[in-house]
Amino acid sequence: MTVRTAWLLPSGQTREDTRLATSALLTPNGELTSRQGIVPGGFALTGVSAMQCAVGTGRAVVQGAAHQGAYLVAVTEPETLTVADGDPSYPRIDSVVLDVEDHPYDGSGTTGAAVRLVQGTPAAAPVAPPKPDSAIPLYDITVRAGASAGNGGIDWATAVANKRYPTAALGGIVPAIGFDGLYAGQYRDAGGRLERWNGTAWTAYPPVPQWRDWTPVWTTATGAATPSFGNAVVEARYVQHGPTVHFTFRFVFGTTTVFGNGSTADNWRFTLPVQAAATFQAIGFAELNADTNNRAVARLRLTSTGFFELELSSGKPNATAVDFTGLTDAKTPWTWSAGDSIIGTATYEAAA
Repeated sequence: MTVRTAWLLPSGQTREDTRLATSALLTPNGELTSRQGIVPGGFALTGVSAMQCAVGTGRAVVQGAAHQGAYLVAVTEPETLTVADGDPSYPRIDSVVLDVEDHPYDGSGTTGAAVRLVQGTPAAAPVAPPKPDSAIPLYDITVRAGASAGNGGIDWATAVANKRYPTAALGGIVPAIGFDGLYAGQYRDAGGRLERWNGTAWTAYPPVPQWRDWTPVWTTATGAATPSFGNAVVEARYVQHGPTVHFTFRFVFGTTTVFGNGSTADNWRFTLPVQAAATFQAIGFAELNADTNNRAVARLRLTSTGFFELELSSGKPNATAVDFTGLTDAKTPWTWSAGDSIIGTATYEAAA
């Protein structure tokens, strides 16, 4: 049959039917295959004696070939393993694996699962031995040259390398990196940060806000004589994280900058990068600079949900008054000219 079910047929259901059908509940890594690995937290290794260790209880998924399905395995009592004495001259690496043998597929003559120790080959630069086809790695153990029960044995605190990797049920968040997702909307815990598979790559979730450039539009309250930046230096950037918008800006006026009509009633306005939720009296501050003695502080006001204005908040650093107070314009706080600058930063709530 090509359509398999679990616990539907009154008779004749095979173990293969059951494995293939129930694997629909596991994290997929192919159309008929599942991500193998251990259920997080299981199979802890502890040293028992100089040359013996115990692998604790746990649960795991071992994926066979696509047509075999996934084997669900549970170890309910610790398994004790004895490591063979070390080679007299060279170290080696032994591997602890969770192995599934199924005679109809592998011709092993055995049907079952076991925690096994696969012995490596001694060498000056040893490598881990190949693992059986239907097995998942648990640990690598470095066996030093000459290791034995009477010669210090194995230092279980330093000789063991963890090779376990986790899996989860369908839709679960797998706490691991180093694998591609299978479907858009799959999640993983990548070392303490959540990532989402977008169909092509893993991306931070929620998305990491990015700073962007923005060019404010400079207008005035009356619009009688529209100012323009000309050859001014205009640096403005913003970032939006949910309903919160942060922005910074720096204007250094140039020789072709037009400041407006010179009226103290024609207040300057600069458009926001993102529409605001409401007007507000203070969202940030700016430093206004002409020269050493002509400096002042202004607060940024949201007099509209689409732009901000600059209202004088201080005198000059030499304790003298500015030329004009109130909202900044072509003559407030002084008559502006090339080389003067405004530098500011603000935070506000974006419109829904």
